[in-house]
Parts: sequence; C-alpha cells; structure tokens
Amino acid sequence: MGIDAIGPLVRLLEAVINIDDLAAAMEQISHDLGFQYFALTHHVDISRTVGTPIRLHNYPDRWADYYDGNALGVSDPVHRASHVTSVGFRWSQIPAMIPLTTADRRVLGMGREQGIGDGFTVPANVPGEARGSCSFALEAGLPLPDAILPLAQLAGAFAFEGARRLWLTRTPASAGAIAPALTDRQRDCVLWAARGKSDWEISRILGVSEETVIRHIKQARERYGVQKRTLLAIRTLFDGTLSFDDVLKR
Repeated sequence: MGIDAIGPLVRLLEAVINIDDLAAAMEQISHDLGFQYFALTHHVDISRTVGTPIRLHNYPDRWADYYDGNALGVSDPVHRASHVTSVGFRWSQIPAMIPLTTADRRVLGMGREQGIGDGFTVPANVPGEARGSCSFALEAGLPLPDAILPLAQLAGAFAFEGARRLWLTRTPASAGAIAPALTDRQRDCVLWAARGKSDWEISRILGVSEETVIRHIKQARERYGVQKRTLLAIRTLFDGTLSFDDVLKR
C-alpha cells in the first residue's frame, strides 16, 4: 500500500454513513496496511461513562472482556502515552514516553498472551471531549515495518474523525456542546488559582477585593458544575479555556 493509496483511503473513510460501514472500512484498511487488529476508542471507563463514547474494535473477545472488566480504558499505558504526543507512535516506544508501572507491564504482557503484538497508535485529542485514539496492531511475533506508518498515521486521523461524526449523530445533545463561557475576569481568577495563588494573592495581583475573587471563582465553578478549584482548573485545561503554557508561564 503506497503513496497512491492515500486518495482512496481518505475517500473510503469519508464515505461511511453508519457504524457498520466504518467497521468494514477499518477491517479493509487494517488488512491493506498489514495489521490484524484495530481500535477506535475514547479513553474512558465504559461502565461508568454517561452517553455513548466512541468504541469500535476487532480485538479478541477474551481480551476485550478483561479490558472492560478492569476499566483499562482510563489507565491503559497505550492511551496514557497518546496524551504526551501529537503524532502516532509504536507501542515499543512507550517505555521511553511514560513511566511504566508493574501493572502497566502486566497489561502489555497479557495483551501479548492474547495474541496482540506490537502496534501503532494515533492520538485524537479534541478540546472539550474525552481523549481518544485510533490504534492498529499486529499479531504477536510479527514485525512492524516503518514503511506503512505514515499511511497508518493518516488513516488513524481520518478514521477517528469519521467515528466522531457518526457518534455525534447518535448523541445529538453532545453534538452542539461547547465549553462553558467564562468572563475575562473569571478566567483571570481561574488562571491565577491554577498557578497556586490564594484568593488574597489573586486580589493583590488583579487589583480587586478578595471577596470579588471568591465570587468570580465561585461563578466559574458553577458554570462548570464542579465543587473544587482543582477540578475547575482541570476542566479549563481540558476544554482549551486555559493552556498549559498559560498555567506554567512565569
């Protein structure tokens, strides 16, 4: 599958109109790329998630049952590694990307026991939505050739976007969801709180009363529906209201 396959690959994914079409397209693309397995998924605990997260794969049933039963959608080292990069990566690179725990190594080992070998994951992180990814994997023992990875990167990006389009159709309420809008002053207060400043310190920095700072942060928490300042900071980072550069800037 060479460079001339890019056009047909993209058209195939753009043409899907339902989840069955997408599954068939992913089976075909995986086969054409030389992979045996694929997974399009949001990085969530399926059993506890409200709504309909993206989830489409052809992994062995036994592995999928173990995966869900242990809520690995959140803690999976492959998923965590995808949160620290914007481009696709080999699973064999994961130890150099994130610290691996004993549990992580056990999970990766169990995957191999179920016949899943090396793979390639394309991150799909959209502000305001659960993080996700598209993964392609080989049967255990097969080599992962470098030549197919650029096409796998492209296929993974278009595949996840196709999945988003279909899943948002299934859950209309989330299709128009946007981040809660903060006023400029609320955002300023949340920013300094995320930097670890107290209400009094924020009031000195912004030149307002401490009571005003408390009110702004309270109103921001109410808009996000959270009780804790820490969760407020996380949510604003998650949806793009604040960036890590904003928080870490000195």
